[in-house]
Amino acid sequence: MTTTTHILYLHGFRSSPKSFKAQMLARHVAHLNEQGAQLTWVCPQLPPSPAQAWALIEQTTAAWPTDKMVVLGSSLGGFYATVLAEHRGCRAGVINPAIEPARDLARYIGEQTSFHDPQDHFFFRAEFIDEFKALARYPITRPERYWALIAKGDEVLDWREMSARYQGAQLTLLEGSDHAVSDFDQHMPALLSWLGLPAA
Repeated sequence: MTTTTHILYLHGFRSSPKSFKAQMLARHVAHLNEQGAQLTWVCPQLPPSPAQAWALIEQTTAAWPTDKMVVLGSSLGGFYATVLAEHRGCRAGVINPAIEPARDLARYIGEQTSFHDPQDHFFFRAEFIDEFKALARYPITRPERYWALIAKGDEVLDWREMSARYQGAQLTLLEGSDHAVSDFDQHMPALLSWLGLPAA
């Protein structure tokens, strides 16, 4: 397996780098680096605009080695991770990925608040829907580059629809769980194995 040296984590809609999955992975990468690994970890706060988010993602990873970088994304972050993987040819790990954000997020047009900071308000604009449509990269090519964790208990997205988009990927279907994959600690060893990184 190709050595992973650069990891980009992309959070979901209304989420942030403070999400528990991002924090859990960040702590583990920091621990590995303390032990002598030289991993680059980036988990940016994504702007509400898909076009601006994509510009940030491209800028962040422009100099990264395609064969040694991995992008991870949860929910809407999984959509962006797929866009980057298709654009760059890198590997991607997705967790309950949002596969039709132009359709599913249309009902959220208007003022929104962030999950991890209710004081943080942003406006989700109607033009963002067309920005999502311009970015969409399904169907995926070379599914062997993908690792997918999808929960049948997802209360936000349809697991059947998600699974269909990642046929041929290294796909794990959880019988229960939820959209956030609240039991992520149980599945992190499998992700780390796929990344080629040691577990705790």
